[in-house]
Amino acid sequence: MGTNYQNERVYGARVSDAWEYRGLKTVILENKHIRIQILSDKGADISSFVHKATDTEFMFKTPWGIRNPSLTVPSTGTASSVWLDFYEGGWQSVIPHGGHPRTYFGGDFGLHGDVNNIPWDTKIITDSPEICKIEFTGRSIRSPFEIKKTISLKSDDSFIEINQEVTNYAEEDLNVVWLEHIAIGGSFLAENCTLTVPDCNIITRPQEVDKSSKFKPGFSGKWPMVDMQNGSQSDLRIIPGKSDRSLDMAYLTDLTEGWYAVTNDELKLSWGVEFPKDLFQYLQYWRLFGGGFGYPWYGRCYAAGLEPCTSWHESGKDQSESDSAYPVKEGKTISANIKAGIIENYNLKEKSNPFK
Repeated sequence: MGTNYQNERVYGARVSDAWEYRGLKTVILENKHIRIQILSDKGADISSFVHKATDTEFMFKTPWGIRNPSLTVPSTGTASSVWLDFYEGGWQSVIPHGGHPRTYFGGDFGLHGDVNNIPWDTKIITDSPEICKIEFTGRSIRSPFEIKKTISLKSDDSFIEINQEVTNYAEEDLNVVWLEHIAIGGSFLAENCTLTVPDCNIITRPQEVDKSSKFKPGFSGKWPMVDMQNGSQSDLRIIPGKSDRSLDMAYLTDLTEGWYAVTNDELKLSWGVEFPKDLFQYLQYWRLFGGGFGYPWYGRCYAAGLEPCTSWHESGKDQSESDSAYPVKEGKTISANIKAGIIENYNLKEKSNPFK
């Protein structure tokens, strides 16, 4: 059913692609529990994920908010600013190149590749009170990868299910660095929230991420303790407040299962994500806790990025050299099924998959 003749209702699961926000085609997916805003004209980004009963926003939002790439002309451009100038927070699917700018198979790729600032096609697959499904399709500009993402919401669930496919249309084998760039924030994230993950190991970056970084570079060890530059240790289960004034990056690897949960005890709400650990062998932990002075954060931001990723380290080139980039044969498709959303009264003591 097209936009003009879609049946409207105010009950059960519902989806509409008839909306526009700041000139960007926008999809609203909702039921009685949650409301999700997806920017189909900007990478199919999930820019908002709200728990209706408590009016709680779970997605991080940058101070500059949503900018339309077709209407905004930056004064200059660099390989990193092209992505950062238009980063509104929330959740991006970063393909085929998650990481810092690099030359990738002969093409210049800026920060986090090239599919997040372009429009994606949308198609409503199922529209019933019981379940809604909408499909988003995008194609990389500088590589022959196509991404197809189907997001489903059932009438009584407080989480979405995502089936995502990445197809290599090249007539040669290529590597992909696939990152689900999920940044939690909004009114949900607060000091002393608890991060729960399965048993795993921790790796920090070889160099400092920023002048405000506190992690010891090149650390590796068992979850949950990490060495700090000042000689102390920090428990990664406890999320600090914005007053921590830090910007750090760690990678969680060798996870026994593919999931995580972040819990706000005061709200009695948790954010959970389940992902295939055979594909996403790393959980990138980006900690923007009031640090990052100068462009683009200027010390203003508070976010926890917990991002399933196929690979680790700097970029597609480095990941290929370290054998962590994911190979995709010519003409072949790789896929992932992801669950993500809100859990009420998650049992921290059980330390279990929130979707089981």
